[in-house]
Amino acid sequence: MAMAASSNSEAESASDISNLFKPIYLKDVPHLSHYVPNLQTRPNPLDHNPYFNTRHLRDHGFYLTHSDLVLRHIENDPSPLPRFAYHRAGPRKLIYFDPSLVRVGIVTCGGLCPGLNTVIRELVMGLWHLYDVRHIMGITAGYRGFYSSEPLPLNPKVVQHWHNVGGTLLQTSRGGFHLNDIVDAIQNHAFNQVYIIGGDGTMRGAVKIFEEIRRRKLEVAVVGIPKTVDNDVGIIDKSFGFQTAVEMAQQAISAAHVEAESAVNGIGLVKLMGRSTGHIALHATLSSRDVDCCLIPEIDFYLEGKGGLFEFLDQRLKENGHVVIVVAEGAGQDIIPRTDSQKEEQDESGNLVFLDVGAWLKSELNNWWARDHPHELFTVKYIDPTYMIRAVHANASDNLYCTLLAHSAIHGVMAGYTGFVTGPINGNYAYIPLEDVAQANNPVDTKDHKWSWVRSITNQPDFVRR
Repeated sequence: MAMAASSNSEAESASDISNLFKPIYLKDVPHLSHYVPNLQTRPNPLDHNPYFNTRHLRDHGFYLTHSDLVLRHIENDPSPLPRFAYHRAGPRKLIYFDPSLVRVGIVTCGGLCPGLNTVIRELVMGLWHLYDVRHIMGITAGYRGFYSSEPLPLNPKVVQHWHNVGGTLLQTSRGGFHLNDIVDAIQNHAFNQVYIIGGDGTMRGAVKIFEEIRRRKLEVAVVGIPKTVDNDVGIIDKSFGFQTAVEMAQQAISAAHVEAESAVNGIGLVKLMGRSTGHIALHATLSSRDVDCCLIPEIDFYLEGKGGLFEFLDQRLKENGHVVIVVAEGAGQDIIPRTDSQKEEQDESGNLVFLDVGAWLKSELNNWWARDHPHELFTVKYIDPTYMIRAVHANASDNLYCTLLAHSAIHGVMAGYTGFVTGPINGNYAYIPLEDVAQANNPVDTKDHKWSWVRSITNQPDFVRR
């Protein structure tokens, strides 16, 4: 028996070692030279930028090469899935644009998110000061702004204080995506670099714009900068604005805790953003430590019966006299009653319109208490801080992140890359094919340690019917 155990252990070790040497596949990024012939290269103007001292750094890896890669998975993954690598973001020794001929269009689409104005500001500052680009335009009101309004000229003086302001001073909207009108406008304005800032729907639109530009063989580089306060963009470590959102969410949770604790049988109910993922709710719960129950889209829950929410709340109220519940906006959508028209209702981006889980849950809580405890005091304080969270300017961490995103995008475009997204992977900034990001998602992994940590803090049920 001992020999068999030793043999099995050796086999497992050999298997682990073999996993370390699984093949790595490079996710190559489209390049203008792939479909535009006879492109000319020129030395990077950073050579002559005194603030970078690149002459001193040339021999120390200042410029990145085609072989500088970032691994997506760095752990010893025993699964048979392949491992992928991406080109590392940063300046290249040669560039494919004459800065004096560069004409830039910058657009923001979709909902608001902390850091939008910082990204715009840093794109302008980086293009202007690093690469001597002087023709930079902002596209107002989202995708429809390409063909429905005149671009707004941007320069360092115009955008100097934008990072201190929430929202987007370029304005934004949903919908308005008419592919041919947009690409025609890009041609008419002679843009040869287009920076598109937006969420998953925006990135899917950016893929179509890139493909149409490639079909027309235009010398136009397209880069996406993923934006979603929910942190539901796949592949990259996190999206900008997320840290600020969690920080602001804690303030709402703290207020709900005070309200609940100050009432007899008080419940503080906070609805946070998160249509398809519960990252904000999860991280805010872990950060605040005042939350008794965290409800996210990735976990089904039910109200009545053994192991249900009401049973848990009843017990917690008897123990502590108050409860704080955090619910992501996408949670519970399958158990909220819908009319036939509501089942089909979509917003301008084509997404199913979600019902207000917070208002519904508040009503259900009141009905439950009136039915089961008709002669006892009970209070539900419902807080929805959505617009307060998404409308603030970025905090210090997100401001730094937005700067690195913007500069990474600029370096990639000037090096001739197109049809890509920039973002951090395992802490290193990389260039990722637009199509990959547009198709990826980033759900909360309810089987990992982080969700177990939430359960250990809240002691909430797992909502599995037995």
